[in-house]
Amino acid sequence: MKILMLTWEYPPRIVGGIARVVHDLSKRLIKDGHEVTVVTYKDGDTPYYENDKSVEVYRVDNYMIQPNNFIDWIMQLNFNLIAKATEIINKNGKFDVIHAHDWLVANAAKTLKNSFNIPVVSTIHATESGRNSGIHDDTQRYINDTEWLLTYESTEVIVNSNYMKGHVQGLFGLPFDKINVVPNGINLNNFTGIDRDYDFRRQYAMDNEKIILYIGRLVYEKGVQNLISAMPKILANYNDAKLIIAGKGGMLDELKSQAQNMGLSNKVYFTGYLNAKQVQKMYKCADVAVFPSTYEPFGIVALEAMLAGVPTVVSDIGGLNEIVEHRVDGMKSYAGNPNSIADSVLNLLYDAQLSSNISKMARAKVKEEFNWNKIAQETHYIYEKAICKTMAERQAEQIAQEKAKRTNKAKNNEKEITNLLSFKKRHAYA
Repeated sequence: MKILMLTWEYPPRIVGGIARVVHDLSKRLIKDGHEVTVVTYKDGDTPYYENDKSVEVYRVDNYMIQPNNFIDWIMQLNFNLIAKATEIINKNGKFDVIHAHDWLVANAAKTLKNSFNIPVVSTIHATESGRNSGIHDDTQRYINDTEWLLTYESTEVIVNSNYMKGHVQGLFGLPFDKINVVPNGINLNNFTGIDRDYDFRRQYAMDNEKIILYIGRLVYEKGVQNLISAMPKILANYNDAKLIIAGKGGMLDELKSQAQNMGLSNKVYFTGYLNAKQVQKMYKCADVAVFPSTYEPFGIVALEAMLAGVPTVVSDIGGLNEIVEHRVDGMKSYAGNPNSIADSVLNLLYDAQLSSNISKMARAKVKEEFNWNKIAQETHYIYEKAICKTMAERQAEQIAQEKAKRTNKAKNNEKEITNLLSFKKRHAYA
C-alpha cells in the first residue's frame, strides 16, 4: 500500500506528540511492507528530502512573506504541502490513502482528496474545545470548525482512546461507526541498554533525594500548577523529595513564580528543554513520575515512564484514565486536586513493595498492549476500510450516473415519439 502522511511535525522537529506517533507508525508500516511518504514542514537546517530508513520524508518551507497570525501561517503551509504532494503524485503515481494528522493539515488533505480521488483517514490527536474547556474566541472557533471539516472529509477517523471517541462524536456529530479507537504506541527499545546515570542525576538532585518527575509541555491543561501545589504536603511527610519539571511552554515563567512564591525554589527544579537522550536518562533517574493533566486525549509520556520502570501517577481523566489501573500498574489522582496527587505520590514513596509491583506490571502492560506492531496492523485495517468504502461510493455514484443517463435517454425518446405523433396528427388533419 502507498501511504501519504501529512503532518506539521516530524523528527527532529517535535512540537507535541504527533511527531513521535507519525515517526514510529511510519517505521512500523515500512517493516510491514508498505511504502510511506511523509510531507511536513521544514524547520531550521533540516534537509528538504530525507530517506529516513525507507520512510521518504519531504519538507517544505513556508512563504517568505510574514503572515498576520498563526492561522494564516498554517494556511500558507497547507498551500506548500499541496504543491509538494502534487509534485510527488505526478512523478511517482497516486497514493492509495492519505493519513492526515490533526486540523493543521486539513485543507491540504481535503484538496488532495478531491483532486486525485484518494480517500482520507484522519487522526484527531486532540481538539481545540478540549484543550480550552470550550470555544471562547474567533481563533478557537476557526480551529474547531477546521477540525469538523477534516472529520467530515475523512472516510475514517482515528482517535487514541474511548474517551476521545465519545468526545469527538459529541463535538462534531460524527457517525459512531466512523470513529476508530487505536491507542498510541511506544518504541519498546527506547530504554534498552540505558541504566541510571548517577553523575547525570546529581546535576538535578542529591543522592538522598527522591526525584518526582514531570516531563511534557508547560501549558495549563497539563496540570503542572497542581503538581507544584501538591509539593508542600509531600515535603511535610517526606522531606527528602525533589520535583523535577522537564519541558518548555507558555506557562514556564508563571510556574517558576508559583514555586518561588510558595517557598519551594530549592525543591522544584526546571530543566528547560531536554533532548531525546537526556529524556531517557531522566526517566531512569526518577523515583516517581507524575502526569497531572486536566485534559489528556491519550498521554504517551505515561507509557514512556511505565516502560522505563518508573512508578507512575496520572489523573483520572481522558486517555490517562484508560492506560492505568489504580494500584495495579500505576496510581490515579483526582484531576485538578493537589491533595489527591500528594496522597498517590506519598503512597509510592513510602511503600517500596507497591512501587516495585506497579513498575513490573506497568512494563508488561506497555509491551503487550501498546506496541507498534499491533497498532500498525489495526491502522492498516482502517486504511483498507477507507479504500473499500471509497470504491463502493464511486461504484454507487457511477451506477447512479448511468441510471440517470438511461432515464434521460428514455425521457428524450418519449419526448421524440410524442413530438412525432403530434406532427403526424397535425398533418393528418391538414
